[in-house]
Amino acid sequence: MDQSPPPPPQPAPAKSWSIHTRPEIIAKYEIQERVGSGAYADVYRARRLADGATVALKEIHDYQSAFREIDALQILQNCPNVVALHEYFWREDEDAVLVLEFLRTDLAAVIKEGKRRDGGLSAGEVKQWMVQILCGVDACHRNMIVHRDLKPGNLLISDQGELKLADFGQARILMDQGFVAEDENGQPYEQDTMYEQDTVPPSEAVPEVDSTSQEGYGSQKLGGISGEESLRDIGDSYDEVDKAVSIQDGNTSCFATGTASDLGEDVKSCYSFEAEEAGDDRRGSLTSCVGTRWFRAPELLYGSTDYGVEVDLWSLGCIFAELLNLQPLFPGTSDIDQLSRIINVLGNLTEEVWPGCLNLPDYGTISFAKVENPMGVEACLSGRTPDEISLVKKLICYDPASRATAMELLHDEYFSKEPLPVPLSELSFPSTHSRPDEDSSGGWHPYNDDGGDSDFDELGPMNIRTTNAGFSIQFS
Repeated sequence: MDQSPPPPPQPAPAKSWSIHTRPEIIAKYEIQERVGSGAYADVYRARRLADGATVALKEIHDYQSAFREIDALQILQNCPNVVALHEYFWREDEDAVLVLEFLRTDLAAVIKEGKRRDGGLSAGEVKQWMVQILCGVDACHRNMIVHRDLKPGNLLISDQGELKLADFGQARILMDQGFVAEDENGQPYEQDTMYEQDTVPPSEAVPEVDSTSQEGYGSQKLGGISGEESLRDIGDSYDEVDKAVSIQDGNTSCFATGTASDLGEDVKSCYSFEAEEAGDDRRGSLTSCVGTRWFRAPELLYGSTDYGVEVDLWSLGCIFAELLNLQPLFPGTSDIDQLSRIINVLGNLTEEVWPGCLNLPDYGTISFAKVENPMGVEACLSGRTPDEISLVKKLICYDPASRATAMELLHDEYFSKEPLPVPLSELSFPSTHSRPDEDSSGGWHPYNDDGGDSDFDELGPMNIRTTNAGFSIQFS
């Protein structure tokens, strides 16, 4: 009898093995290396065979995320401050693969580098980054697209210093009277010319090639129906129940990934005891379980499913504060801690500061002890100018209706005062993205905080009381 040991088990194929075997992709692209990986997507650097251009191939394993990202990027295809989608491949029995422009670094790396520099980021640099972010967000909002996951790691930067919004896997096209998502391409976005010369000069665009093989809108037929019809059908079926993609997705927020990443969230917040599962379809209700905790608006933390582009504006305020102070404004370790930090700065949430807040789904479920002397945004931005503080306060406020729009901020006098935004050629930024395992000299938690929302032990004393609707928790 043969006593030789059994052969060692063969290693399992890589999660994204299929991209290497799909003939329509390898016929056009040389896949060089994987640069990001997560639960919902893998990203590869690749060379386009037709012209040698470097691109990013993003293979998305979640149908709903793929649908949303393609839908949004198709609408925003002419916007200079949004990552460019060159083409995509998608068949019913395979993952979607998006061909994106390749961007080497992100705003998180800029902030990390600024902490190492004497004097941090100059006022002119901060203004230039802000202007570009505002241009990108304004393009989204003009097209009724809410990003829902704005953060420094999703703001990618080209070799020329152009900042571009990425990761539209959680984006939603909002529905309102007179706006139908299926016909959204009728009015192309026009860039505001106020900062056009110094902010978004023409970059070396990756030249387009023949797209007859593209599984895209109005392109090749898929199984007897057009690519557009197939895409819509896939999106509709997966939008019946929102998968709430704000869960841990590994280190994929890098290069041109635009990948839902480093979120560290449970699918359902631990404190939403009375909240029902919220669907999130393109024509109906939204879900509150979106975005990365540190940049999540109060209405989302209180379980709202009735919100609009204002959730992006809150995220902008957090990003701008971090650009100015080089540390996050509200680095919460759980959703409860996140709310606590916001309340300690802005004070308790009441009808006086936000009419209608009593109607938030979880407002009656959780209450905090009265904050007699809230810190105020000023204390969080000590050493910054009154104009800088004023800009952040126009975004960091409870009432969504009171938050300044991106266009209003672009015309704010802050950007027309000296020092003016520096030209792109004078921006200083790292050549690679910021990795979460690098040194964090500020002593705060990294973006991919993986602590759950169910650890109440670290939050101090609490009082649980019975209510007509169930029970509530009060934190002191």
